[in-house]
Formats: sequence, structure tokens, C-alpha cells
Amino acid sequence: MKKLVFLAVCMLASAMVYAGGYRVSLQGNKSLAMGHTGVALIDSSELVFFNPAGLVYLENKLNVSAGGFGVFSNVVYQNETTGAFAETDSPVGTPFYFYASYQATDWLAFGLGVYTPYGSRVEYEDDWAGSHLVNNIELAAIFVQPTVSFKIDDVLSVGGGPIYVTGSVNFNRNLSRTLTDLDGNRSEVTIDASGVNGWGWNAGIMVRPTEDLTIGANYRSEIILEADDADADFENIPNSPLTPFADTAAKASLPLPAEMTVGISYKFCEKWTAAFDYNRAFWDVYESLDIDFADPNIPDSFNQRNYKNASTVRFGLQYDATKMFTLRAGWYFDESPVQDGFFAPETPRNDSNGYTAGLTVNLSDRFQLDASFLYLHFKEVEASYDPYFENGVAAPFSGKYKSNAFIPGFGLTYKM
Repeated sequence: MKKLVFLAVCMLASAMVYAGGYRVSLQGNKSLAMGHTGVALIDSSELVFFNPAGLVYLENKLNVSAGGFGVFSNVVYQNETTGAFAETDSPVGTPFYFYASYQATDWLAFGLGVYTPYGSRVEYEDDWAGSHLVNNIELAAIFVQPTVSFKIDDVLSVGGGPIYVTGSVNFNRNLSRTLTDLDGNRSEVTIDASGVNGWGWNAGIMVRPTEDLTIGANYRSEIILEADDADADFENIPNSPLTPFADTAAKASLPLPAEMTVGISYKFCEKWTAAFDYNRAFWDVYESLDIDFADPNIPDSFNQRNYKNASTVRFGLQYDATKMFTLRAGWYFDESPVQDGFFAPETPRNDSNGYTAGLTVNLSDRFQLDASFLYLHFKEVEASYDPYFENGVAAPFSGKYKSNAFIPGFGLTYKM
């Protein structure tokens, strides 16, 4: 039975990685509208995230971009053999971003970014078929990134800085498929952790052979999230020596993978700009999760994850329609790092296609209104989660998953 508790905390950490099941890229409305390209685009202070080397090329002395998104997500689970069916009832997620850059000299610029790349909620109906794996997850994480950009000459620039992450997570699941108290209430555990934090760094380079052609590369380091004092709250536990569960604390550390992005943008026919990015996330660092429980009666746990490295390809177009309107559209394909046999319902993260569109309205010489829309469609998959054991017997959980998300976004850009 104690192994069930280990798996509960293991699910908690997985939620940190995938933000409730969706690794959605929402770091700026301009970039998202162009298929989330940005490593080689010089258009706003969104470069703080995508490639700080480009900040020194912005035309205005001060650039500020802020905005947010509404995430409307849905996951449908079905097991055709057993007839089990479930659909998530997920509240709207609201990730946000704020970027600012300041041109100190012709060769030096500073920037600051505050954004929420992992912030989402997923809720299944209580006691559904997979409730022994997850009932609900809520995650909030804020990234703070100061940065600096240097122009080496008119063609080459570099930039980078540290990244600080802080956040919290709440996770609930049943202890097993059958365990209840005397009144028939399912036994469950809730894991709550705050002050989950870690440090990393970001570095980029940009090359501009001509005014129309830009090449960029950006590296974001692995970040270790530390949950040093999570609370584990047990409810509906039967009064039996065989179920000696008591509220306790736990510690765990989890790596967010390093990422490398390279890209190119090209301006053609005066009003058109095309951009292409390739991203490689080094998920193979996440081989397992070690859990350290404060209660000496609960032994520490070692849990395999066995993720693989994954790639994302992105393509975007921009059209300067008029002096007032700039139109954008894009597409990206995001490969899942989850390998066969490790597909869990709290991270229904299969391969996905993202279709994007948006525009900028130039309200004045200083203010721009940015809007974007993303439809994210996950490939339907028949998959299983195999590393689950009950009373020492393997009990894989399998079924068919359909997932999608609708994400509108709005933002404001100020230039001076």
C-alpha cells in the first residue's frame, strides 16, 4: 500500500513538468500568432524570452510587452473493453507575461521578463476509473528572468542572464482502485507544496548578414525544482494496522530539461516576413524521481520515468497589411517525450499540432494591441501506464485519449 503513496507524489512531480498535462508555449502574443517562432525575430521585448541577443537591435529606447491567455482545455478518456469513460472538467487557465527592455547605448541593452510557462489546472470527476492515478491537479509557477544584450558589431550580438522559478502545486488522487473507509468513502491523499523553486540561465546569439536575413540560437539551461516541505494529507483511511497512513511531509527534486532553439527569419516582398524555429528539449535527463518521506515508517521511493528527448518544429508568416494592421499566422508540431508504457492520465501528452493566427493593431506611434489564437490538437492515442503496482501485482492502466485546447490571447506593447 505504501507504494501507492509513492506513486501519488510521483504524479505530483509529473504535473510540475507538464503543467497539468499541457506543455503549451504561451510566452507572447506576437510570437504565438506566428507559430511560436521568435528566436530570429526582432519585433518586441518578447525577445527577453526567445533570444535576449536581439534586444540590442530594437529601434526604440524603451520596449514593454504585457499580456495573457485563456486556456480552455479538454481531455476525453475511454476504455472500449471495460466501457469506462471520463472527461476533464478543467477551469480556465490564465498564464501571463511581462517583458521590458531598455537600450542603454548603441551596443548595450537590458531586459526583464516575468512569465508563467507552467500554470494550469486539470480536474477529472472524483472516483473515475483512473482516480488511483489522479483526480485533480493545480499548478502555478512564475519565472523571473533579468537579462543583458551586447552588440559586438553590426552583424553579431549575444545576450543572456539568470532565471529564477518559484511556484506551488496541489494534487489529489485515491490511494488505490478499491480502498475505502467503513462508510464506503474512497481513501485519498492530497499533496500540497509551496515555495517550489529553482535557478537556471539563458543565453542567445544572433547573426544578421543582411537587413532582411536574421539567424538566431538560444539555450535555456536545465532547472532543478526543489519541493523541500510538501504536505501529504490522507483522508478516509480505514482504521486498520494494514493501513497506517498518517499525515507527513515529503521532499523531492525534479529537473526541467534544457532546451536548444535555432531559427531563421527572412523579410521578402517588402511586406512579408517568414520565420522557422527548431527546438530540441533534452527530456532524457528525467529518468526517474526520488522521493524522501519525513515519516521514517514510509521508505523512500525510486520511480522510473524513462522520458526521451523531443523536438518541436515551428513556422510562421507575418504580413504588414497597412500602417495600422499587421497580420500573422503559423503552425508547429510538438513531439511528445513520453515513451510507450509511461502514459499517465495527469499528463495526457501525446504528439500535437498547433495552428495559430493573430494580428497587431497600431493604436498610435507608441501603443500596439496584440491578439492571437491557438488551436492545439493532440493526436488520438491508445496508450497505457504500466509502472503501477497494487499489492505487489502489476496493474497497468490503459485506454484511448483525445485532447485539445483553445487558447485566445491579448496583449499590449508600448514603445518609446
